[in-house]
Amino acid sequence: MAKDNKEDLEKKSVLKLQNTFLRTAADYLLPLLLLFSVFVLLRGHYLPGGGFVGGLIASIAFVLHSFAYSTRETKQLFKRDPFFLIPVGLSLTFISAILPAFAGQNFMSALWFAESLEVIGSVGSALFFDVGVYIVVVGVVLTILFTISENV
Repeated sequence: MAKDNKEDLEKKSVLKLQNTFLRTAADYLLPLLLLFSVFVLLRGHYLPGGGFVGGLIASIAFVLHSFAYSTRETKQLFKRDPFFLIPVGLSLTFISAILPAFAGQNFMSALWFAESLEVIGSVGSALFFDVGVYIVVVGVVLTILFTISENV
């Protein structure tokens, strides 16, 4: 009986140590992964990447945080439910797709600003479309994963 208690205590201390490592790693990796996801979002403007891949990387950052802490604590990082991101992203993609029609061009044509930004480069409707896709992907992935983790 005493041997079982000793083994249980050893398992608990190992789990607590592993949880400490995971939480420390998640605290450092969350901002790094989010920054990298924004880099991939902006890089996709000219090279492979873009809103979808960047959104998946951002979602992975929050999933890692959810593993380290809990779904409830990860949801507290957001002011609203992640489901709210879906209509926001869809609205942004729709606006960026229909905006060229108001400028006398075809639906989903690219509009570009005359001046380019130092870090981003050329800014146009395609960038806003990618940002909308990024927001939709984050909202969908987190809504699905949080719903599954809450119901398990």
